[in-house]
Amino acid sequence: MTRKLFFIFSLLLLLGISVNAQSAKTSVANTAATQALPKPKLVIGIVIDQMRWDYLYRFNNLYTVNGFKRLIAEGFSCDNTFTPYTPTYTAPGHSCIYTGSVPAINGMVGNYWFDKTLNANVYCTDDSTVNTVGNKSDAGKMSPENMWTTTITDELRLSNNFKSKVIGIAIKDRGAILPAGHSANAAYWYDDLGGKWISSTYYMTDLPAWVKDFNAKDMASVYMSKDWNTLLPIAQYDLSTGDEMPYEASIMGEKTVTFPHKLPTIRESKYASFRTTPYASTFTFDFAKKTIENEKLGSNTVTDFLTLSLSSPDYIGHTFGPNSIEMEDAYLRLDRDIADFLQWLDQTLGKGNYLAFLTADHGVAHVPAFLAEHKIPGGNFNNTDITKDINQLIETKFGIKNVVLSVQNYQVYLNFTEIEKQGKDRTAIVNEVIKLLKQKAYILNAFETEKLMLANIPEPQKTMMANGYNPKRSGDIQFTFKPGYFDGFSKGTTHGLWNPYDSHIPLLFFGWGVPHGNTSREIYMTDIAATVSAMLKIQMPNGCVGKVITEITK
Repeated sequence: MTRKLFFIFSLLLLLGISVNAQSAKTSVANTAATQALPKPKLVIGIVIDQMRWDYLYRFNNLYTVNGFKRLIAEGFSCDNTFTPYTPTYTAPGHSCIYTGSVPAINGMVGNYWFDKTLNANVYCTDDSTVNTVGNKSDAGKMSPENMWTTTITDELRLSNNFKSKVIGIAIKDRGAILPAGHSANAAYWYDDLGGKWISSTYYMTDLPAWVKDFNAKDMASVYMSKDWNTLLPIAQYDLSTGDEMPYEASIMGEKTVTFPHKLPTIRESKYASFRTTPYASTFTFDFAKKTIENEKLGSNTVTDFLTLSLSSPDYIGHTFGPNSIEMEDAYLRLDRDIADFLQWLDQTLGKGNYLAFLTADHGVAHVPAFLAEHKIPGGNFNNTDITKDINQLIETKFGIKNVVLSVQNYQVYLNFTEIEKQGKDRTAIVNEVIKLLKQKAYILNAFETEKLMLANIPEPQKTMMANGYNPKRSGDIQFTFKPGYFDGFSKGTTHGLWNPYDSHIPLLFFGWGVPHGNTSREIYMTDIAATVSAMLKIQMPNGCVGKVITEITK
């Protein structure tokens, strides 16, 4: 072979090797491009409005194997999960779960707060710039505009250029709107006018045809056409009080607090009263199934997200209390609703193809009169009385009338504008209000909210109150009181405090990528968003302060 031919042969050989190597690289790159990161078809966040952690185990013997027990047996349970802020209300809870943030950052300091710039109370999802879609009431003048941070659902949409579909559902507007986030495709909530599912022009200009068809069936009336009797023989409800207790309130339109609840006799308030029945949870699951079917959630090229809040337990708990037969029966029925929903998801999406988590926005306190029966301390007071006492004191000592703008979220909002206008000593007035509050038998402490970190209060109260304090929306003076006390009435109960009965919540992960197990390590509500974000390989919400629950993401 001549030198020239050898050179040509060598060049061709090298060129062939280079082409083959490039082809191999291209093949590897193409394979990598087609093998996307494994992700669930659908994420379903289930929030039970007013579920104490102990309900998971208190009623365990009467639960079925396929509801709460299945979530525990096949999923991962975080048994020591707490809300990291006060007040423990619905709007702060739902927003915290999905933002991984706290009121100090996301702005959700309560269901309501007093806005000094507007000189008016503000509801958490109020939005006068939008209108109701699906009905002629004002119940749809709502949006997430008052929430300052993004949610997991927003970040999911951002992660894939808004290809993911996100929809929020709840009987309560705030339970549907806040979890779905700012960029949701839709949010639907219940309107007492006609018992319809509605939305707002924030999301759409008209309801989809399938929602109209669902509304046309008037399922709330169908459910209200039958009595609410106990699911099991009433003698089996031995974890509850008697059926007729003087400290139970009644369902709107009823004159009795006993079973069977004659729902067909309720006429004028039928659709509003429906909220305080366990059938409202079944109704919500009915609508969730139709949403998944008609919106084709879980059949996308990317992960979709359904936020589902069950509001009915909160209405029932407020009315009858956590030790009532009504509350126990509601959870036994909810257990069966969850079992049915999980089975339906298995058949529709395929077992293991969806990721679900179940938690609560808050717990609930025992009814003080129930505690008194058993010689346990507790009581209630009325914010109206506190307002009256402060106004009388300040008018007498300083000549200023109606100095209190509002008392809510266990805080006092004072009219500093009027105080300054009249040239009075602001510090002296604040000190007098604090002194008066501390004289109340049930109040342990009171202090200026902006001086919270200097107050002599124990942990975890100090951190929880700091996380709940927002200088643009919180009140001027905070007060704390003895365990078992709350702002309320002689019948029924409420929530909102730092105490474990209000702040200790269930947290269960189930389905796609979730190992079986449990932990008693202290975990916080803020960790939910961080963990789901890690599982989906997306950015955390922009105000998230939570940490990933590594036991789940290993």
